[in-house]
Amino acid sequence: MTSLLEMRAITKEFPGVKALDNVNLTVTEGEIHAICGENGAGKSTLMKVLSGVYPAGTYDGEIHYDGKLAQFADINDSEDLGIIIIHQELALVPLLSIAENIFLGNERAKNGVMDWRETFRLTEDLLKRVGLAENPGTLIDSLGVGKQQLVEIAKALSKDVKLLILDEPTAALSEHDSQALLDLMLELKAKGVTQIIISHKLNEVRRVADSVTVIRDGSTVSSMNAHEEEITEDRIVRDMVGRDMSDRYPPRPHRAGEMLMEVEDWNVWHPEHADRQVISNASFNVRAGEVVGIAGLMGSGRTELVMSIFGKSYGKNISGSVKMHGAPVDVSTVGKSIDAGLAYVTEDRKSLGLVLEETIQKNITLANLPGVSKSGVISEGEETRVSEEYRKAMNIRTPSVFQKVMNLSGGNQQKVVLSKWLFSGPEVLILDEPTRGIDVGAKFEIYNIINDLSEQGKGVVMISSEMPELLGMCDRVYVMNEGALVGELTAAEASQEKIMSMIVTDVVDEPVSGAAE
Repeated sequence: MTSLLEMRAITKEFPGVKALDNVNLTVTEGEIHAICGENGAGKSTLMKVLSGVYPAGTYDGEIHYDGKLAQFADINDSEDLGIIIIHQELALVPLLSIAENIFLGNERAKNGVMDWRETFRLTEDLLKRVGLAENPGTLIDSLGVGKQQLVEIAKALSKDVKLLILDEPTAALSEHDSQALLDLMLELKAKGVTQIIISHKLNEVRRVADSVTVIRDGSTVSSMNAHEEEITEDRIVRDMVGRDMSDRYPPRPHRAGEMLMEVEDWNVWHPEHADRQVISNASFNVRAGEVVGIAGLMGSGRTELVMSIFGKSYGKNISGSVKMHGAPVDVSTVGKSIDAGLAYVTEDRKSLGLVLEETIQKNITLANLPGVSKSGVISEGEETRVSEEYRKAMNIRTPSVFQKVMNLSGGNQQKVVLSKWLFSGPEVLILDEPTRGIDVGAKFEIYNIINDLSEQGKGVVMISSEMPELLGMCDRVYVMNEGALVGELTAAEASQEKIMSMIVTDVVDEPVSGAAE
């Protein structure tokens, strides 16, 4: 097979940091090539070098594309040769139509006037290629994330893509949408489109990838060809983290203590559509030292449930009660929820969990400013002391707490969010997709933090779209479907099959004895 891309001895340095050190990557024409590595390993930096975001002359090494030495001055140079990158944060304009987004910057015009008939005709053809039946005039903000991802791919196809690079393409997708996207990748491969996928979901890598390159600490560790050897998840993980991880989920004794939190008959209505009930009569509880999971498909109401409990951050006409230690508490605002002993780590850390332009220090102390203040004045010295303590305790990989959070990897950003809420001193910590978009090594560290919290007698509520994660970490699992809690399982009884059965049937065959007592 012919090599379409060769990146040879790529080295990229920033002040005080060598992000890439002699990295080599070979991608064969017509294949799907996976790049795996921990957050901060250098994967995104390598792709920015390839695409011209970091232009020729700012790095050492050579790029050979389609048999020729390539020296890209900017991203337009790489796109002209058919190299298109779809980033994890989609680059679509929400208030423009599908057609306008696909041809933005690549408009179809005659004599300086937009040819809308041609634009819509081409858009319809492109949407058919990616399996979308939407009208080209549909606004982007009316589409779900899965369909937006397909629009991005249609946009890439409009530019005669030869090498399509997808950075964590399924990170924010449901299981159904993820499978649809992987199927599309295989279809594009069959039509001759070479692809690079960056992903932490190793089961997806094994499903679609013809070859895998692993990068660790800015260097190439290994390259594997699925047609010549079996590529196992254990092998990829070992190369990614530099050690064996025979147990993905650290063991923890199941010791539930006194009742901490009880939510009873919780009802929530949609904030904009007054006739639509989002949460119906939900009741659940958490004991000291327990990790309680909430399983369900995307759109089942998991996030709406916990957000509405935490300061009524979502929904209208909310009713029901929340008790802590058996006594009713006021959770009508975020401040009152914090005072009651609750904390909520959002699934969207970049938009809702962090102030990206601020430092680690400022972010960590944000939810508990009185804890670093004297007579209403913030003590910078105390802020630094507290943030340094959490930097060490949480193993946040950064040279300084004065580093801006936007410059951290996803895993380290998540540790900053966790630090922020732990500093608020919660008794019950609600974690919404706590390991989304982070690598297996960082996941293991997050799992250890969760176990440490339970050992301290804290209660943890954990929402996750990854069922193995819930099964590996939780003492009990509640199952949610269409805004209702439809079942409850102990760790010993829970399985993916039982959870999916409850979601599909909305029926619990037998009550779990003692689980909710």
